[in-house]
Parts: sequence; structure tokens; C-alpha cells
Amino acid sequence: MTKVDIFSGFLGAGKTTLIKKLISEAYKGEQLVLIENEFGDIGIDGGFLKDAGIEITEMNSGCICCSLVGDFGEALKKVLEQYSPDRIIIEPSGVGKLSDVIKAVENVNSEELVLNSFTTVADANKCKMYMKNFGEFFNNQIEHANAIVLSHTRGISDEKLDKCVKLIREHNKDAQLITTDWDSLDGKQIVSAIENKETLEDALKKLQEEADVCPVCGHHHDHDHEHEHHHDHEHEHEHHHDHDHDHDHHHHHADDVFTSWGTETTRKFTTEDITNALNALTDEAKFGTILRAKGIVEGTDGKWIHFDYVPGEPDVRFGSAGTIGRLCVIGAKISESAIAELFGA
Repeated sequence: MTKVDIFSGFLGAGKTTLIKKLISEAYKGEQLVLIENEFGDIGIDGGFLKDAGIEITEMNSGCICCSLVGDFGEALKKVLEQYSPDRIIIEPSGVGKLSDVIKAVENVNSEELVLNSFTTVADANKCKMYMKNFGEFFNNQIEHANAIVLSHTRGISDEKLDKCVKLIREHNKDAQLITTDWDSLDGKQIVSAIENKETLEDALKKLQEEADVCPVCGHHHDHDHEHEHHHDHEHEHEHHHDHDHDHDHHHHHADDVFTSWGTETTRKFTTEDITNALNALTDEAKFGTILRAKGIVEGTDGKWIHFDYVPGEPDVRFGSAGTIGRLCVIGAKISESAIAELFGA
């Protein structure tokens, strides 16, 4: 039996950091496979985790839902056949909907797979902003999690943390909630919380109840009615049938709202080049609303520069070499030409 653990979280929340902590502190001795679903054409995070000896399958696609529903089942089956792992860790794109990922795993219908946990990592400093500006995606990740791990809680005021917790509880009153700074917790403590079976059952039950609601009239129906209803409304659902989605009319796909710009580069940078570029991204009038930037590029001194950016928080450091420089920027209504010029790409 292979356990499946899903780690969701909006852009820059810290999913990869949490996964690395759990791999080193809680999943020792297990054969692991990590499946990443990146938004955009340039995958970055794989390089951070390959050093840990984890097999990585990256699926880069503009439309999160299409890639999950279309290719995801085959990817899971291939992983089972090739590696027979003890655990599969799924890290969806930061703009993916957790409900879609859970459904995609359930649709595989393999007796070898068991849904073990679905955790959402949320930045305690940005809950209110993301709920307000990107609620459809952010709230979906909160509402369908059986455990929610808050990141960046170190140094946060009690008042701000309390407000974040209250906002989260308005959308999910049952999930296990971790607010303690990660450095104060052992990975095994975190795993013990996120694998709570009662909250898993509650989350799955909620997802099933939502699936039983007719997207056209909003009422619960049995499966026969749903089938007929979809045919009766064939014209209205035409777009969704083309993409094999089960979303209602008010739901958007990630690529309707978010845009990613990514490129490979052989250009060499200084840390000042990267820091200045990241600080410049706060200019919404010029670049659009930038939610995330990350990359690995070669430095002018031969060292490799790794960087991450979420609004107001650039992180520039040195790390292992990449096979080629890679840059990725994600946001809403972004100017790709201005970003390309900024990075000299």
C-alpha cells in the first residue's frame, strides 16, 4: 500500500520548505516519490529536492486543472509501477485547487493507493490579502484541507496571528491547525497532526457533499439526475466538457486569472542584480501584480544564486549549481515584456 500525501498552499507559502523538513525528520527510511505540478513552463523547485534523493516528476502546464485531470492519473500509475514507493508526496502548483487534486487522486481507483493526508500551508502574514484578492483559489485550499500549517509565524504579532486564525476558521472549523514556528517543532510532531484520521474523513465527506450539488440549480441530486442534467444543459457546459472539468459556471481556471513568465538563461548575475530586480517587482504599474518569483542562475563569481520572492520578501542565497539558469515569475495581469527586460532575458 502506498500512502499519498498532498501539500497544497498558495504561491510562496513554503510548501517545499515544509516537505524538505518532513523528509529529513519524519519520513526517514521510507521510499519516497515527489510529484510536482508547476504553473508555467519553467520548473524550478525540482532542483531543490533532488539533492535529497527524491524521485521527481514535474508536470508543467498552463492549465492546472487540465494537467491534473488529463495526465495526473497516468503519472501516478507510472510511479507505482516503476518505484512501488512507501509514500507519494504531491506538491500542486500554488494556484491549483486542492479539491481538484484530491479528486484526481481518487479517480485513479487503485487499490494500491490510500489518501493519507491533504495539508495546506498558509502564510500567516498574507491570509487576509490573499482571501480578498484571490479568494477562489486561496479559500479552496483552506476549505478542503484536513490540516493547515501556518508559515512565517516567527515574530508575528499576537493580534495578526489571531486574525489569521479566525479567518481560516471561518472557512474550515475542523482542520488540524499548526501555528507554532516550524523550528520549534520536530517533523514527527507535524506529521502526527496532519495524519489525523478524523479530520481526513471530515474533509473527504465535505468534498463528496460538494460533488453531489448540481452546478446549474444548486440542489442535491442522485447520480442519474446529474447525468441527465448535464445532457440537458449540454450547450451551457460545452466549455467544461471539452476540458473534462466538473467546475460550475462561477469557477475559473488558474490560467484565466494567473500568468507565468519563465525562461532559461546563460546570463551571469551578481547578487545585487537579482536583489535589485526582485525589489523592483513591487512596481505594479510597470510589472503587474507579482505574487511569486523564483530561480537558479549562475553568478559572475562562479557561484550559483538561488532566489525566492513573495511580495515584500526577497530571499537571495547561494546554492548548488543548475544545469542551466532558470527564472520564473507568476502573477496577475503581468507584463511579460517588462519582466523579460528587467532580467535581461
